[in-house]
Amino acid sequence: MMGFNGDPLSGGGGDGAGGNSLSSGIRGLLRRKQVDSNRVTTESGHPKLAKELSILQLMAIGVGSTIGAGVYVLVGTVAREHSGPALTISFLIAGIAAALSAFCYAELASRCPSAGSAYHYSYICVGEGVAWLIGWALILEYTIGGSAVARGISPNLALLFGGADSLPFFLSRMLIPGTDIVVDPCAAILVLVVTGLLCVGIKESSFVQAIVTTANLFVMVFIIIVGGYLGFKTGWTGYELPSGFLPFGVNGMLAGSATVFFAYIGFDSVASTAEEVKNPQRDLPLGIGASLSICCSLYMLVSVVIVGLVPYYAMDPDTPISSAFASHGMQWAVYIITAGAVTALCSTLMGSILPQPRILMAMSRDGLLPPFFADVNRRTQVPVKSTILTGVCAAMLAFFMDVSQLAGMVSVGTLLAFTIVAISILILRYVPPDTVPLSQSFLGSIGPIPSYSISQENDGGNQINHVATSSAYSNNSLAKEEASVDYPLIVKQLNQEKASEQERRRIAAWSITAVCVGVLSLTSGSSAAYLPIVARYSVCGTGGILLLCGLIALSCIDQDDARHTFGHTGGFICPFVPLLPIACILINVYLMINLGAGTWIRVSMWMVVGVFVYVVYGRKHSLLLDAVYVSTEHADEIYQNSVEYVA
Repeated sequence: MMGFNGDPLSGGGGDGAGGNSLSSGIRGLLRRKQVDSNRVTTESGHPKLAKELSILQLMAIGVGSTIGAGVYVLVGTVAREHSGPALTISFLIAGIAAALSAFCYAELASRCPSAGSAYHYSYICVGEGVAWLIGWALILEYTIGGSAVARGISPNLALLFGGADSLPFFLSRMLIPGTDIVVDPCAAILVLVVTGLLCVGIKESSFVQAIVTTANLFVMVFIIIVGGYLGFKTGWTGYELPSGFLPFGVNGMLAGSATVFFAYIGFDSVASTAEEVKNPQRDLPLGIGASLSICCSLYMLVSVVIVGLVPYYAMDPDTPISSAFASHGMQWAVYIITAGAVTALCSTLMGSILPQPRILMAMSRDGLLPPFFADVNRRTQVPVKSTILTGVCAAMLAFFMDVSQLAGMVSVGTLLAFTIVAISILILRYVPPDTVPLSQSFLGSIGPIPSYSISQENDGGNQINHVATSSAYSNNSLAKEEASVDYPLIVKQLNQEKASEQERRRIAAWSITAVCVGVLSLTSGSSAAYLPIVARYSVCGTGGILLLCGLIALSCIDQDDARHTFGHTGGFICPFVPLLPIACILINVYLMINLGAGTWIRVSMWMVVGVFVYVVYGRKHSLLLDAVYVSTEHADEIYQNSVEYVA
């Protein structure tokens, strides 16, 4: 049985399983797919991507995608407005918060090593509706993120050649006469160059990114060593201030942590390459963890040096690092630091464009997007068509539009993905799917195998298709009949254990639901300054009670035994469940709520377009539309007997 009666997290069967159209549509949104494996690839017929990536290449992708030009700019703004000399502590707290999401990503990436990242995980654990919204949000994130990064390269590149107007005319920004549009040919060309590189192959593109990332790391090491020498030489004037280490108090330091948290966005790019990793169970968790550790260490060391060289209130908000060196008579260092900013931006640009074709490919494999996006080039073994389309769209945005005002939309996609990944960990541990969807076409291809019978069983109002071999049904019936006569106490005990397990799953499912509702109420109430104080306290109190009750319930009940065999085993296991994923959900939802109304209005418009695309195309072409759900043991029997199965 899939789930249990009243389980709000259980998925349904196909749309044609009976009931009215509304309940059928809801069941369609809740249907979940199987963990990808060799048998799923055989069944779908989709070619796999090349397995070329090692730990070092994953680290290059993770560090290169995370450490962008933000560190060259962000330290000045946050130090001046929030943290002061305590900027290092802000980076540490933000790094710990990012590590919560990294732990969740590491377990799911090793268990479900396929392209698609958070979209893939949510489709397996939550359902098709949520997975579609996550995939659609990630498409927006990577497109706008790549375009914004590309627009920031040309001004920094111009500084290396002597000034803002030093680039050749065909690369310089130009104002279109009669409009307010400033085009950026350099940004568009760089996006197309990166797109062409990604089409060559994952091994070649990751090698280039490793070189660019290494150059950026050398610049950051230069900043740390030379800046540390200057600090010891001048006496660390930035720390000898009458305002102390926390001029804005603890609240200012925490506000700075919320701001610099977005400097850690990027390690999820490692998870998007899961299908191309040689040893995903070992290398993916190590790649994610090592990338985040390196980035956090570098951020903290750079911030220690910079806030010590110049008083926080005197830092340049636009070029804090280069201006700090220039104030000590090291004008030549400005060129090195600017070169670091350019290499960091180029590396981040590659990290922004790399995941999107794989998201599109994963959604197309599941039938939610046209087959065009799932095409993998036979020679390069990368989704060339999706990569080219992604690059062209990003290049057009970078050429015509200043997307800096849309940067908040990038954060929405990332925080949504982080939140759903944490929820997926809770589902995997407490109420993992215990049935497997099989397509009608696969069952029809079984051939001269003993006949299969399809039955329908009502499970909590959801009509679910179940399959088993006729021999399995007869054997099970005979065994039960014999057992009921010879060993009635054993049968009674088995029935009691089954009922107890169903009750445990029901409690766990409602507890996870209570956690999600409680987090949303608590964060919304605490951030709704427009509400009367009594209403705010009421909403926050209700949310806090729901959150606490859900946490206590999940801590007291046992986790599902099926978690040990779910997906690929032997990889990383997220610690401190349920506390760690719940803390991750709370932090990410709080940050999302505080992104601003303008950002949410723009994101909502994009989501409305996504819902329209899903209703018009995705819902009708989903591979799970006519799927038949079978229990795990019956699925194994069917696969073993199938002439199509290749072990």
